[in-house]
Amino acid sequence: MSNESTAKYHRGLVTELRKLPVETPWLEFKHNIADPQDIGEYLSALSNAAALEGKANAYLLWGIENGSHEVLGTSFRPGTAKQGNEDLENWLVRLLSPRLHFKFHSIEYDGKPLVILEIPRAHTKPTQFAGTEYVRVGSYRQKLKDHPELERALWRIFDTTPFERRLAKEHVDSSDVISLLDYPAYFQLLQRALPDNVDAILDAFKDDDMIVSDDAGAWNITNLGAILFARSLNNFKPLDRKSVRVIVYGGKGRIRTVKEQRGDKGYAIGFEGLIRFINELLPRNEVIGQALRKEVPMYPELAVRELVANALIHQDFSVTGTGPMVEIFSDRMEITNPGLPLVKTERFLDSPPRSRNESLASFMRRIGVCEERGSGVDKVVFETEFYQLPAPSFETPNDSTRSVLFAHKPLNDMDRSEKVRACYLHAALRFVQREPMTNTTLRERFGIEEQNRATASRIISDTLEDGLIRPLTADQGRKHAKYLPFWA
Repeated sequence: MSNESTAKYHRGLVTELRKLPVETPWLEFKHNIADPQDIGEYLSALSNAAALEGKANAYLLWGIENGSHEVLGTSFRPGTAKQGNEDLENWLVRLLSPRLHFKFHSIEYDGKPLVILEIPRAHTKPTQFAGTEYVRVGSYRQKLKDHPELERALWRIFDTTPFERRLAKEHVDSSDVISLLDYPAYFQLLQRALPDNVDAILDAFKDDDMIVSDDAGAWNITNLGAILFARSLNNFKPLDRKSVRVIVYGGKGRIRTVKEQRGDKGYAIGFEGLIRFINELLPRNEVIGQALRKEVPMYPELAVRELVANALIHQDFSVTGTGPMVEIFSDRMEITNPGLPLVKTERFLDSPPRSRNESLASFMRRIGVCEERGSGVDKVVFETEFYQLPAPSFETPNDSTRSVLFAHKPLNDMDRSEKVRACYLHAALRFVQREPMTNTTLRERFGIEEQNRATASRIISDTLEDGLIRPLTADQGRKHAKYLPFWA
């Protein structure tokens, strides 16, 4: 915001705070009293109280009379205040844990000087000052350890506040909201008519938790709103690090980069363009169908779409400094997202969908990016089988999740592990389709001729040996044997 917009916002904030009938657990009025130790304890108490009350920020406001809320003005000057020989603000930062990005704002209101201390809510653990955690009980500052029921409630909040509900940008006016978020795309994706007034647009965003009102009658944009509908993620630090990177390498390694591009748009409005961009970069194979030659991407578009969607939706946003990445090599493509999966990789195909970011996942399902019923991995496995590609691989390197699609490779060129992985995933896919795997179905999957059924039998034997499949019944004969994944 501009300086004038910032001053206008703060004056509006004071007006709204003065309307409150009494002090709240997340608000304290002072006149001139500004003891550094008191300020530090208030920082802890008000931050923790804001989390308990579901507020984005708490406030300590100098220059307002406590009872009548009359504007008195204050002589407190935080910019020149000291504790000993140390600047007050540096001293407070040093003794707070975790560090809070609190801010002092000196303003004029009704011609009198006021000071607002804006205090972010506690997020991952209680805020403590000088080794002690405080909380507000009514209008009184207390030690948190003396109120175990509030301490338990606070930890429950930390455990349940999802990434999507946290704030990406605070205190923006209506014009900034519709400037920062692509509202026409929002209504188009939901197949709804575009309203003819700003209030209706804001109401729709609010109903979907893309924005929330703040304490001064302005708006806060949530992480959900920003990550889905940002016209540019560069306007939302640090969410800009969650942009999707697409990298094309020359050859099978990462030595020579041919092309690299980072996405800029929110996931909802940029997804279709991202998929088109990736498909245009993929190597292409020439196929002949009904006497016509045509080129098709090396990897099935549906498989690419599902894996990219999963990487966006299921990433761990608490892992900072990195985001989803698509890497294209001469023989494979790798799709990586931050964070370990919530289910074991060998159970990706059959497990019910579980996401750290359920609001994000739910909205992406609403606009058709992914399905409600599952993760889409069964589609990926089906597509790779249909085009007789090597089975995809699901890996967890360095606290991340990686899906790998491989270029076509003749069966004779596959090593043992590749054949076993394909056999296991084939058995799992057959099981979710309520059918067992047999030698016949595995031959169809690999394109093995009937006279070479012994080749399929060896692959099944190796997969049994690795414990990834099991016989349907213990006493079945070899000729008509049927198999299930080990967990079935």
